[in-house]
Amino acid sequence: TLEVTAMDLRSTDPKVCPVDQADAAGDHRGILIVKLRCGQELRLRAIARKGIGKDHAKWSPAATVTFMYEPDICINEELMETLTLEEKQSWVESSPTKVFDIDPVTQQVTIVDLEAYTYDDEVIKKAEAMGKPGLVEINAKEDSFVFTVETTGAITAYELIMNAITILRQKLDAIRLQDDDGDLAELDAHLVGG
Repeated sequence: TLEVTAMDLRSTDPKVCPVDQADAAGDHRGILIVKLRCGQELRLRAIARKGIGKDHAKWSPAATVTFMYEPDICINEELMETLTLEEKQSWVESSPTKVFDIDPVTQQVTIVDLEAYTYDDEVIKKAEAMGKPGLVEINAKEDSFVFTVETTGAITAYELIMNAITILRQKLDAIRLQDDDGDLAELDAHLVGG
């Protein structure tokens, strides 16, 4: 089979080329269009249009964007010390994601990946089932977020975020210019880093 990708497209206008061709590196073959078997051929006429995701999702470079409040996890060390090593291990393993671990030297429960917590409350339920309510307290920090951004590959996640920040600043500047009463002085201080 022959894989036909965006790299195989040829434009009649030399200034127009697929994004993959503009920044091709190494043996990157581009976006797959079709797989052809022996004796098959493909002729097509393609029309390229530039647009933005606001107009239609097909132009959005974002594939998946999620956010969650950053968790604030407080382990009650005094209560944790009343557990045996086996109980600690059982409690650590009750978390479906690897948030906690046991330090092999001190045998204390530690937080190894704060961002892996998914607000499932499994460790809280496990502590209650063990007769140790209050073993851990988990709250959402309402002023701190964990963002996850995946793109379609048209641009990098970093470029997507930086473009979004630029657009947001432009919109906030436009609002600030319309602010006759000076109510946005506090917002202005945050934007300039004050």
